[in-house]
Amino acid sequence: MKNLLALALCALLASACAHNQVSVTTPTTPPTTGYASGPDTPAPTSANTVDPVPARVAVSDTTARPAWLKARIAAVLSERKRNPITRILSYSYGGQTVYYQSAPCCDQYSQVFDSQGRLVCQPDGGITGKGDGKCPDFEKNKANEKLVWQDPR
Repeated sequence: MKNLLALALCALLASACAHNQVSVTTPTTPPTTGYASGPDTPAPTSANTVDPVPARVAVSDTTARPAWLKARIAAVLSERKRNPITRILSYSYGGQTVYYQSAPCCDQYSQVFDSQGRLVCQPDGGITGKGDGKCPDFEKNKANEKLVWQDPR
């Protein structure tokens, strides 16, 4: 009895759909005119939404590097090459010159040091991407970017 009811339901649905004359075409269906540039090929409805942005190149800082910074660079070079590569940039921030060292990878903190080599804060990275919260205005208030060093390997 159950099978008979299911069969009757299927027949009813099939007859109801047959009356609608549903037609499906796919992108592989050739245009009726035979030409792809004819009226069957619609024009794009919007402009490209991904505009290439030129990479921002920091001005290179050629001033003498403090001993603590030379030691940080030597430590990075003693390890295997990181991806992305390590970069150290200097900025004016909070009325002083600070040094920003990029994070080695994913969810790790970048670090900002004062001119004496003391850790000021970790402005980005971590699980939230917002760093340690000690300098939430760093991105907004940093100025005078200079590339101090980047891993040449």
